[in-house]
Amino acid sequence: MADDKLERIKCLIIGSGPAGYTAAIYASRADLKPVMYTGMEPGGQLTTTTEVDNFPGYPEGIDGPTMMVQLQQQAERFGTQVRIGMVTEVQFAEEVGGIHKACIDNATWVEAETVIISTGATAKYLGLPSEQRLRGGGVSACAVCDGFFYKGQEVAIVGGGDTAAEEATYLANICSKVTMLVRKDEMKASKAMQHRVINTKNIDLRYNSEVDEVLGEQVVEGLRILNNETGEKEDINITGLFIAIGHKPNTGIFKGQLEMHDDGYLITQGKSTKTNIPGVFASGDVQDKEYRQAITAAGTGCMAALDAERYLATIETEEEVSA
Repeated sequence: MADDKLERIKCLIIGSGPAGYTAAIYASRADLKPVMYTGMEPGGQLTTTTEVDNFPGYPEGIDGPTMMVQLQQQAERFGTQVRIGMVTEVQFAEEVGGIHKACIDNATWVEAETVIISTGATAKYLGLPSEQRLRGGGVSACAVCDGFFYKGQEVAIVGGGDTAAEEATYLANICSKVTMLVRKDEMKASKAMQHRVINTKNIDLRYNSEVDEVLGEQVVEGLRILNNETGEKEDINITGLFIAIGHKPNTGIFKGQLEMHDDGYLITQGKSTKTNIPGVFASGDVQDKEYRQAITAAGTGCMAALDAERYLATIETEEEVSA
């Protein structure tokens, strides 16, 4: 299809979730006529979260899927076109004012004056059938999000890095006991974080330990632990299991075009959402490996829309001056 036949979009938003929908709300109110392609998981990670209690404005809490539906409705109220589809390839123009291209579902190409990337990150799980069955029923990949629900209860956490250590100590302040499973005979976490774990009395640190099975039908009722050194198995009673083995940013299609860290997170300039390509902005977990919260993702979605609006305004001013 010839370039002059392609649909031209003023602001293309790739990915949904708090970052994408907030960007859409701000972009549509700024008359950027945004078009959003939702990706494989419309609504992002929050669609797998049963209760969201830490997002401002919901005094009684709200379940993740409902919150995402409401965010979508709010974006659509201001004129955002929300389309089911996945961007499978991009061709970014490197010059200021250049027109970017995106392929939808390996079939249809569109053009965009600005692009906001909100593709998020995917939490890594162990891949056990029992673990997957109980996601949302006591299995979580975010202690900060869901730890509150297990106040005074016994829980377990899997992982040996800084994130796992930090979340274990966080949970220890809320829960009566935290069993921490480290697959190897040492932790990968920094020495300072290791000391924090070791010195926290209600953390039961177990090396050479893996999850053999998560016990329970509808909710987590226990955990079968495998000692990978001796082969022995042990059942413990817990009500919550937290997986802290890392996240993978959804940035595969941007490799070779956008600057990113070694672990795949997109690099943004200073306090902005600008990438190394003019007119391409990144918001949410795809560029944030530190906080990974719905509220911080929404904040950067707002920033991305404002950055896109200012970028377009600058181009229009330059065109008027040169005319």
